[in-house]
Amino acid sequence: MFKTARLLAIVSRPEFLPANSASLILGISWGINPPFDLAWGLAIPATLVFAIITLVSAAAAQANTMSDYELDLNDNRKKELVLAMNSLGQNKLKSIMIIEIMSSLALLLALSLIQEKPALLLIWVVAVFLAYSYSAPPLRLKSRSWIAMLTLLLVLSVLPILFVFYSFSSEIDYFFLLFLSGQALIVYGVIVPAEIRDFFSDKERGIKTMTVRLGLAKASILGIALLSIGGVLCGAGFFLKLVYRPHPILTIFLLIMAVAHGFVLKKYVQLYSLSKEYISSGELSSIVKIAELSANNPQWITLITQTIVLMSLVLIMCKFLP
Repeated sequence: MFKTARLLAIVSRPEFLPANSASLILGISWGINPPFDLAWGLAIPATLVFAIITLVSAAAAQANTMSDYELDLNDNRKKELVLAMNSLGQNKLKSIMIIEIMSSLALLLALSLIQEKPALLLIWVVAVFLAYSYSAPPLRLKSRSWIAMLTLLLVLSVLPILFVFYSFSSEIDYFFLLFLSGQALIVYGVIVPAEIRDFFSDKERGIKTMTVRLGLAKASILGIALLSIGGVLCGAGFFLKLVYRPHPILTIFLLIMAVAHGFVLKKYVQLYSLSKEYISSGELSSIVKIAELSANNPQWITLITQTIVLMSLVLIMCKFLP
């Protein structure tokens, strides 16, 4: 039992758990409005929501692991993943995925009854369909250029945060939509350096990521544009939401978010410069520099994500201040 759980943890990509936690905090910060019952208005719905999005993301990660198995066989970085997949077996993993999806559906029905929001089922259906179709045949959306990008925007950002938000609020908040559009752009913006890091291996193995299709320089520009525009939209949403509340001074926390984005954007500009250098010279040293710099992307993701979570906590605090 312990061995199966350990193998399942490997193929389920547990690195997505922090992202699910962030989606929960972001959605609650925009959706919740006091007064509310601590248990039935917050704790129980939040627990159900987190369980639902975690089960769906786990099944999606497992579908990706199965679909990419043949490619991963030739990738030395994914030996542990391949070994875990061999030990677990595809049939067993498929059964576990079915259990996860059905469990999330059962929890969803409970949440819909508690919150009296059957429309949550629609968001869940779209999320499950896109999360599975992103990796699995016959659609395998990850191989379809701009469709892959749009799918990631929806699955990693828009749908989970919208699901959490709608679980706690039924009101249309245009400032939230402004924030959400920016957050979605940021999510793909921070993925770009990871694709740049894998550019040469992906190109050699025939994996058509967005970065492989665009080339290093254009992909770097795309990352800069997404992170810049996304940061402005996301920050504007927070600013407009806070400035019209009783304590507009709390907008000063946006400076932290701006500094973090500025720091990461500076690194993106460096990636662009190195990409241009490689294109003009073709030297191996440029490839090494690109790989070394883009390898810092997990830290950049953490920095950007944590500042947005911080702003969400500020927003929650603002709602409880007199």
